[in-house]
Amino acid sequence: MNTTLIIFVVLYLLGTLALGMWAGRRIKNTADFAVAGRSLPLVMVITTTFATWFGAETVMGVPAKFVQGGLNAVIEDPFGAGTCLILVGLFFASKLYRLNLLTIGDYYRQRYGKGIEVFCSVAIILSYLGWVAAQITALGLVFAVLTNGAMAPSTGMVIGTLAVLIYVVVGGFLAVAITDFIQMIVLVVGMTIIAFFAADLAGGADKVLAMAQHADLWRLLPEPSFNDVIFFIGAAITMMFGSIPQQDVFQRVMSAKNAPTARNGAVIGGASYILFGFVPMFIVAAAVVVMGDHAMDIAKNDYQRLLPTFVMTKMPLIMQILFFGALLSAIKSTSSATLLAPSTSFVENILKNLRPDMTDRQQLFAMRATIVIFAALVLAYAIAMQGTSIYELVSSAYQVTLVGAFVPLLAGLYWKRATTQGAILSIAAGIGVWVLYFPQVSELGAHFPGQLAGLLAAFAGMFAGSLAPQLLKNRQEEPAHMAGMKA
Repeated sequence: MNTTLIIFVVLYLLGTLALGMWAGRRIKNTADFAVAGRSLPLVMVITTTFATWFGAETVMGVPAKFVQGGLNAVIEDPFGAGTCLILVGLFFASKLYRLNLLTIGDYYRQRYGKGIEVFCSVAIILSYLGWVAAQITALGLVFAVLTNGAMAPSTGMVIGTLAVLIYVVVGGFLAVAITDFIQMIVLVVGMTIIAFFAADLAGGADKVLAMAQHADLWRLLPEPSFNDVIFFIGAAITMMFGSIPQQDVFQRVMSAKNAPTARNGAVIGGASYILFGFVPMFIVAAAVVVMGDHAMDIAKNDYQRLLPTFVMTKMPLIMQILFFGALLSAIKSTSSATLLAPSTSFVENILKNLRPDMTDRQQLFAMRATIVIFAALVLAYAIAMQGTSIYELVSSAYQVTLVGAFVPLLAGLYWKRATTQGAILSIAAGIGVWVLYFPQVSELGAHFPGQLAGLLAAFAGMFAGSLAPQLLKNRQEEPAHMAGMKA
């Protein structure tokens, strides 16, 4: 156990905690707590957008899948996830910003009514369960590695959750944005230095790139068969579209000081995420060159430990400090955002429908209390799901919003004929078909991706539900019109 390394990690955790507590002194109302008073400049919108995506799976999950299956194996993240932010900036940010809403659920209420608001908000809240659990699982793994197994992963999960929970409850989104700004500096600088050091250990970057070329790791597109292509598309759209109707993305749009800042922040943040996502992939590729078959064995059996093991066994103390500072920055930035977002949605779009007479002060208290309760539930879920990979926890989280919330959002913004009936049928068809593809229900999922089938059904439901009543009305009015003509 390296006492010096642990001391640095503890000091870093305490420092970010103090920063969050300081930010909490500026919180006066729910708008300050939920969207930082719509005041963030471009640089902070970029960093907090980038920070939300750059989590445990980007550092530990994506690189290990890359060295096993190449770019084709990580189409979902970082490519799908980063493209999501770019699409949000290009097609959604300005339209949503002008509506001046507190949550994405508020949009569903304005466009389709309270029923759709509640249902979509529930779907969005549930989707965070796997994402936050992935970050908590990673925190447990970090503390277990730091203590060389002296601390159980479940104990590490509890400590890590408390470290994030305190400053989120006190400082809200403002604390998240400020700590994200600091943590992203630590992340980018730390991972970049480690990448150069890893290349040196491998005998040069050219050796790493040559290994990747020899192993065909740069192949992005699938084999030209129907099965491979359709599952490739299914994986790509899961986070690309499923992450768009998410409260954490909406919070970053609404926290900007104006619409152009919201748009540009999302686009730059998404592009930066895709580009910088190659850095941990490069480091793990270097680990394969240095560690050989041992690295591949770890990648196959317990891939989440590959990068931490490489750093702890092959790099000096200063690099270990940089790595765990960067890793904790990635995990804390993502987990703070994903704790705050569902709690805000619950209070604004579900609790307020049950208690519409709440004052702003009561709403603020309810948001903080909900964060604590949600954190406890997710912690219990993460402990219960030990053994499930971080990458799988994250990727499965977005399927419910893809099939249930994406189409009503897209159609509501870009199709004037979209109706509440269309949204209802879209949600019912999307989720109903998606469930049919569960392996517990049928074997359909082995031949066609369930999330893609659900998305197609959701589009069909929106068109049918919106157009059918109007077509029926026209057919009923036509005989009466003809009778009037004859008379």
